[in-house]
Amino acid sequence: MAKAVSVNQVLKLMGNRFEFTVIADSEQEGNSAIAAAIEEVQRIEALLTTFSDLSQTSLINANAGLKPLRVDEEVINLIERSIRVSEITDGAFDITYGSIDKRLWNFDQDMTSLPDEETALKSVGLIDYKNVILNKAQSTVYLKNKGMRIGFGGIGKGYAADKAKSILQHLGMKSGIVNAAGDLITWGTQINGHPWTVGIADPEQTSRPFSALKISDMAIATSGSYEKYVTINGKRYSHTIDPKTGLPVSGVKSVSIICPSAELADALATPVVVMGVKVGLELINQIKDVACIVIDDYDQVFTSNNINVI
Repeated sequence: MAKAVSVNQVLKLMGNRFEFTVIADSEQEGNSAIAAAIEEVQRIEALLTTFSDLSQTSLINANAGLKPLRVDEEVINLIERSIRVSEITDGAFDITYGSIDKRLWNFDQDMTSLPDEETALKSVGLIDYKNVILNKAQSTVYLKNKGMRIGFGGIGKGYAADKAKSILQHLGMKSGIVNAAGDLITWGTQINGHPWTVGIADPEQTSRPFSALKISDMAIATSGSYEKYVTINGKRYSHTIDPKTGLPVSGVKSVSIICPSAELADALATPVVVMGVKVGLELINQIKDVACIVIDDYDQVFTSNNINVI
């Protein structure tokens, strides 16, 4: 019997670094499976990107306030699941986030003050997932207001990772890991039989993990302000904007969500940053099979009730 080998490929997809690792019977078999997974991610990117005027996402946005647009059932279903996440997070996650007026924000050393509350609120005036009208029977999407824009930046990479995993499993890869720019999904075990393990980055030294988790047959996504933030009058503000106020959030440096789906982990990580430690953990504690690690601005670590079970 041939000895199993670990096959790995890294490349840029969806504007981000993707890494595919599979345990296969041969290098050729592993590379062939990974090629199919890459093709699947490229297919999803073509549907969801806002960098092409011809993608279904861009066409939905171009028709905002004008008319419903017929799209693939896959896109309808992803939007429907996105809206469900918006509902359970009370709008902290919102795929109409693309409607924000970005001119207010640069998050660099030139930024020395926040805009006033009224200006900030105006910048998010078009953000409201309730104004996304789905007609499943007709397979159409309609954005009610002109200028509205949807985007899948908060859920698309996780969705692509889940779909890539499905392709790899279908092609007989019994173990592997798909890393979509930090949104990871794993199945099976490493080549030595040990569980897949992931390090949670130390917010102050992102190259150094502060803890490790066994995540075989699980997904993990991390969101936070440790890589892009601004300090104004001694207070640290994340580059994440609260869709309700138009102002940057503070209080949380890092959120890691662990659950069976990369899509759900991806979608929940940022809203917990927006909601804050207390409200965010209260939400996660109510969702079955989802665990969470939160690090606040003072480097205190908080976990959901079920973190030891995972």
